[in-house]
Amino acid sequence: MKDLRRVSDPYQDDKIIDACSIFGAMDTSGRRFSGEGVIRAIANMHDRGNGLGGGFAIYGLYPEYADFYAFHIMYLSQKGQQETEAFLQANFDITYQEEVPTRPTPRIANPPVVWRYFLEIGRHRPELNSGNSEDDYIVDRVMEINTRLCDSFVFSSGKNMAVFKGVGYPEEIADYFCLEQYTGYLWTAHGRFPTNTPGWWGGAHPFCILDWTVVHNGEISSYGINRRYLEQFGYHCTMQTDTEVVAYAVDLLMRRHNLPLEIVAKILAPPFWSDIERMPLDRQKLMRALRQVYGSLLLNGPFTVIVAHHGEMIGLTDRIRLRPLTVGERGDMLYLSSEESAIRLICSELDRAWIPMGGEPVVGRLKVAVSRSHDPELDSGEGEAWQSPAATYR
Repeated sequence: MKDLRRVSDPYQDDKIIDACSIFGAMDTSGRRFSGEGVIRAIANMHDRGNGLGGGFAIYGLYPEYADFYAFHIMYLSQKGQQETEAFLQANFDITYQEEVPTRPTPRIANPPVVWRYFLEIGRHRPELNSGNSEDDYIVDRVMEINTRLCDSFVFSSGKNMAVFKGVGYPEEIADYFCLEQYTGYLWTAHGRFPTNTPGWWGGAHPFCILDWTVVHNGEISSYGINRRYLEQFGYHCTMQTDTEVVAYAVDLLMRRHNLPLEIVAKILAPPFWSDIERMPLDRQKLMRALRQVYGSLLLNGPFTVIVAHHGEMIGLTDRIRLRPLTVGERGDMLYLSSEESAIRLICSELDRAWIPMGGEPVVGRLKVAVSRSHDPELDSGEGEAWQSPAATYR
């Protein structure tokens, strides 16, 4: 009998190129909880990554500064930090700033300096008279820093949320940034296995613009045309990773073009033409119009993404589901994961678990609006609420 491995793997290369791990947990009641379980869940999928990227997005963690834009910026040089802080002083009112607290972690080597800034537009508001919103102003400034200033990258820019990421396994990144000391009502996590893009701190997931974050398993082979289309609207990809286009596409479609999620899903993961031809005529017209107008934002290639912003967590796969996604529910908790085992590790008894259809979004929404200010009634008591100064973390 022939050894099929000599045909399917002639070079004895056992690298798994469809790996990466993604995980999301949301309390739809708005109650904030510690990320300890999320960290355990993503660590349970350790073998899906290779240590070249890990990261987390947390929503609701900065209640004391909830009305300010929270910039997380990584610096590769002191000159870059000096130039960027001068830029921030000229374009924002800075309410508070500090180096993001970290602890020594054996496998985290040569990390960049990471600072956080709580900003408001304040006296620069007259510049908004052109019709742009505050969010547009923020996006423009983020793009300006990431393209014009040396050695500086804004990788988180929303209100009352933040991204923490870097080179390492996700559990190591969590340890490095002391994430067990934070609470939030929505967490997403990523363990990276880069295949054709570099493993560096800015290229780790999640990708963020404003409060939109994306974690991704797969490959965006349409990256080039997606990027060129987005550049028409002022977005610039600087993180050297294909997933970056997904975050900007979601911001463009949902925030700027005000399209509903169900339509956005049909733009990013549209039905095949053969399926469209079998639809009712009115549905055909809609699908054809979307392909004609937004064809350059179609995501080619295998992918599963978790998209989050305040109030929602969204899971979406490519239209033929070439990358895995499992959904779990328990009471007010919604879980999205690459593997069901990761969900059951932290919640063994689920009310319901299922695998969604390809191209069909799974959406978790808050049942009630969460106040921007700190509300002790919305804390689970697991972990401490974020507080300043940084010395409390060391």
